Amino acid sequence: MKDIVLRDLFDDLVDFRRDFNDMFSKFVTRGPWLEATMPANFTFLPAVESYVDKNTKKYFCKVYLPGIEPKDVQINVLGNLLTITGERKYVETKKEVDLFEKEVTYGKFERTITLPEGVLADKFVAEFVNGVLELWAPVAIAALPRKIEITPPMVKKIAA
Repeated sequence: MKDIVLRDLFDDLVDFRRDFNDMFSKFVTRGPWLEATMPANFTFLPAVESYVDKNTKKYFCKVYLPGIEPKDVQINVLGNLLTITGERKYVETKKEVDLFEKEVTYGKFERTITLPEGVLADKFVAEFVNGVLELWAPVAIAALPRKIEITPPMVKKIAA
């Protein structure tokens, strides 16, 4: 009897956690404040990762665009701003279905990323790999941080 009560309690806690995670995800991704920060006519903001690799001296940017065709994406650079726009198009199915979940957002998107100092914007390369737009460009060596060695003080010779 004790095992049944503990198992039921554990199942309830797991259900509660899953429901809370679902509620939090919907709250964060569809909150009313997002509409105020999004440009007009745009539906969602794709996830972005960007960084400078000091070893290869390159700036990398990954934009996660699952379900979007590369032909539906435009990339523009103006000054130090990288802008990616596009659209995830809704494909209508011929069958009528009752959806249990509808979490995929369709429509237009735009992301504008401020490039770090020294990125050679005219040398950007872009590839689309498994639904991820990967962009990279070299970074001017002068813009990379450099390590400065501390030299020991010079010993003065005393004249005798």
